[in-house]
Amino acid sequence: MRDLIVAVDIGTGSARAGVFDPSGALFGRAEHPIAMRRPSAHHAEHDSENIWEAVCTAVKAACAVAGVPAARVAALGVDATCSLVVRDKAGAPLAVSGGEEARWDTIVWLDHRALAEADFCTATEHPVLAHSGRVMSPEMEMPKLMWLKRNRPEEWARSGYFFDLADFVTWRATGSNARSRGTMTAKWNYLSHEEQPWDESFLKAIGLEDVRERGSLPTETLAVGEAVGRLTAAAAVALGLDTDCVVAAGLIDAYAGTFGVLGPFAGEPEAMERQLALIGGTSSCIVAFSREKRFSFGMWGPYYEAVLPGWWLVEGGQSVTGALLDHIVRTHSAGGEPTAANHARIVARIRELQLEEGEAFAARLHVLPDFHGNRSPLADPHALGVISGLALDASFDGLCRLYWRTAVAIALGIRHILDKLGERGYPLDTLHVTGGHVRNPLLMELYRDVTGCRVVVPDTNDAVLLGTAMVAAVAGGLYADLPAAGSGMYPGGTEHRPDPARKAGYDRDYRRFLLLHRHRAELESIV
Repeated sequence: MRDLIVAVDIGTGSARAGVFDPSGALFGRAEHPIAMRRPSAHHAEHDSENIWEAVCTAVKAACAVAGVPAARVAALGVDATCSLVVRDKAGAPLAVSGGEEARWDTIVWLDHRALAEADFCTATEHPVLAHSGRVMSPEMEMPKLMWLKRNRPEEWARSGYFFDLADFVTWRATGSNARSRGTMTAKWNYLSHEEQPWDESFLKAIGLEDVRERGSLPTETLAVGEAVGRLTAAAAVALGLDTDCVVAAGLIDAYAGTFGVLGPFAGEPEAMERQLALIGGTSSCIVAFSREKRFSFGMWGPYYEAVLPGWWLVEGGQSVTGALLDHIVRTHSAGGEPTAANHARIVARIRELQLEEGEAFAARLHVLPDFHGNRSPLADPHALGVISGLALDASFDGLCRLYWRTAVAIALGIRHILDKLGERGYPLDTLHVTGGHVRNPLLMELYRDVTGCRVVVPDTNDAVLLGTAMVAAVAGGLYADLPAAGSGMYPGGTEHRPDPARKAGYDRDYRRFLLLHRHRAELESIV
């Protein structure tokens, strides 16, 4: 009896796998690291074969922990970061930076080598960009492909396939070149709501009129919840599964997490439009759904059917959040390595200092968290971070003050995004938080008190894996559709309300936050 689902989540540093039953219960979980190469400050590369091997290792280990035979697995689902995989005409890896090491064939999502190309796209003011907040991000696939064509013409000439990472894994698993509507709509300027989803005038304007032929990019895509195919014999052996296992169309990792926490509302349109998902990890993604097409500067989307049939999706984001707190710890003289234990030690001391000093604690420190650009709502990949109010304090307590105010700034950035979404007609009042930030008590407190939203934390530590499992359960025939899977597999959540006594203080912080944005703009306008 095929009554189980295997879900795979490929992040920046590892591949995770989980075995779920149709109720959403997790039977077994495993994780395996993946390699990343940083040849320069703005470049980051993966080896896609290393990723595939990590996926296979994690899946085998998760099934072993669960103690289930391959014959019980109905479907395999995959989500991944929006990294770009480049293969030659025979399907072999191509080095994205050139050189002899062809294994580094993947430009990581956070790679910013294509800043100039992104600016070029923005300068075209093409109507396609209305679905990217009118500004192209270097994290999208088209600027990365422009960079490859301009800077590595030899690799471009040899190219035969361009994949979003999730689509690469489904290709590797099934041999099918079918692509997910979710990945293509979100990251490739593919307009799924149009009769002709590829806008040839846009591709010509940015010098990629040959990209579809060069990269084997199809016109039709598979909806989220549809099956790509079944495992090939080789993939089944590598994964420890069998060839009767169905593979679901892939997902962007943040959207998998979104469905993992908002899935129970998929069949309740009025309720769904009030919910917001915050997936917080290395960076943060903020995702909402709407039945209407609502455009907004600095937001990614609206994307049609990037997850749910008939729904538009909008995404805001912060380029670094968890990574920014790690950076603060690592670079401060009293910091060291940003281990979980070190973060916990800092949080504990912050609590002590807050009790001792009250509202005076770090009150004159102010931070803009744009150390890796501002993804939303300013859509400025060139933006830089700001710290105002530093003293000659190299102590551990000095680190704690800076850490606290950086965490406050991250939450203020979320409020900034929510305010802009509200201006565009999104009636949001409930924030569902998942990802690594759930383990940081400072951020969880700040998300509710700074935004004023009701915060819900799902009763699972693996909402991203769960969302992928929900989608795979539909592809594998265990549920009739996505709303049914979302409702049937959601484990419930714990609600947290904001503290009204803290509202005035964070309202003041928010006014200062916006003023600091204006001052930064004024400084950079001086020539």
